[in-house]
Parts: sequence; C-alpha cells; structure tokens
Amino acid sequence: MTHLPLLGTHVSVSGGLHRACERAESIGCTTMQIFTKNSNQWEGKPLSDQDIQTYKTALAKSRIHPVVAHAAYLINLCATDPGVLQRSRRALEDELRRCEALGLLGLVLHPGSHMGRGEPEGIRRIAESINIVHDRTPGFGTLTILETTAGQGTALGYRFEHLRAMLDAVEDAGRVAVCIDTCHLFAAGYPVHTPEGWTSTIADFDAAVGISRLAAVHVNDSKKPLGSRVDRHDHIGHGQIGREGFRALMNDPRFALIPKILETDKSDDMHEDVENMAALRSLLA
Repeated sequence: MTHLPLLGTHVSVSGGLHRACERAESIGCTTMQIFTKNSNQWEGKPLSDQDIQTYKTALAKSRIHPVVAHAAYLINLCATDPGVLQRSRRALEDELRRCEALGLLGLVLHPGSHMGRGEPEGIRRIAESINIVHDRTPGFGTLTILETTAGQGTALGYRFEHLRAMLDAVEDAGRVAVCIDTCHLFAAGYPVHTPEGWTSTIADFDAAVGISRLAAVHVNDSKKPLGSRVDRHDHIGHGQIGREGFRALMNDPRFALIPKILETDKSDDMHEDVENMAALRSLLA
C-alpha cells in the first residue's frame, strides 16, 4: 500500500472552522494548520459547542490528520512591557484552551523577542511564561510547539541552542515540542538548500533538541539569501532554497510521519497550494 505524504497548508477558517476541513480536503491535503481566532487580535469570540461539534464532524469525514493551529502574532512571551507580557500569557492560555477543545495536536508559536534585555533573560522569561500558562491548563493534551525563527530584530529561536534552553526550563517537558520552518532555518544561516547542508543541519538539530521533539515542519522557500535573518516566504523552488533542499526533506525517512505544512501566499482558489504540493510530491524518490 502506498501512503500519501503527510502534506498540507495553512487553511482559512472563513465561514467557520469546519470550512477549513472542506477546503483542505478539496485540494488534497492530508494535514493542515489553522487559526482558531483572528491572528492579529488579542481576544476572539468564544467557541460554541456547535462550532466544536461541526468542526469535529467535518474533520472525521476527511482524511486530514493531524491538525495544528498557529498562535496570534501579537504574543510575546518575553515582552519587557508588563502589560504586554500579561496579555501574551492570557492569549496563549486562551488559544491552548481552544486547541484542546478542538482536539488539535498542538499550537505553534514564535517564542518571543527579548526587546533588548538579552538572549539569556529572554529565554528565561519565555520558559517562565510557558510554565505559568501550563499551570493554568493542567492535563492538556495539546502541545505547546515552539517554532524556529529567522532571527529578525531581537527574535529568539533562530539557533537550536535557544530552543534547547527553553525546553530544559519548561517544567512539564511532555507538553512542549518544536516546529522547524525551512525558510526560517535558511534565513538564520542553516544551509538547508543542499543535500549535505540538510544532513548537517538536521544532525545539529538532533544533537541540540532531538528529532523526537519535532512535531511539525513549515515548508517554505525563502525570498532572502542564506543568513539574511529576514523572514520572507516564497513558493517551493522559486526562492533561494530551491528544489534540492526540499528533495532532501521529502525523502528523509525520519520526517515521514511529521506534518509538513505550507505557509506561502495564496489566492482564494488556493491554486498556489495545489502547485506547491505537487512540486513537493514530484521530489519523492
């Protein structure tokens, strides 16, 4: 039996969460990422029992599994402003509650920007924030998934060692995992554009973090060059990473059961996602 690769995209929830399942299914996704609320607002309308049940019914009729959510971009778990820090923690708690109610695998979030306080203090405060939120949400199955970043500004998470330090300082280790983003890795200076570079990067990741902690991969080409520290996604094979880097990813057996999710610009008909997924599938040996 031939298994389809675990491949999907970030899907709009316009019209209701259940519509994301229908959209993803219609273009051949086998996994997907969603927002559970407006990504540019601190608070969202509470999910009703009907919202949850309609989503779960639609998902059960599809072949899509697992599903992850992406957290609001406003969240900064090491903000220097006390008000922003408290709002970030409340927002993370709210989003984890939404994900838990929907039965999602995890919530992907950018760890935070230290805003001049320095990397060690930023890392300490991120872990402290996660511990506080986890204490407020005991027993949750939804993972808190820390994403690698490109390292723009004072963003943390652009080195694997940052993520290792965060994971080590989180008290409930079983509740945290990591998402790598190919564009972010490349922009941060990891040479994932060649087979040799992919091999060395993942060896470094495994040594620092552990592949067992990897819950998702964001699959994006990069508009900006290696080490630019600038986060600009491009379509597969159209950017600076190119096809060979993605060939290495798609044929790495360690990644076969890890959701691979596109986050590239798209039209309402999602034809770009169809083309990008076709490009990735064509690279399979």
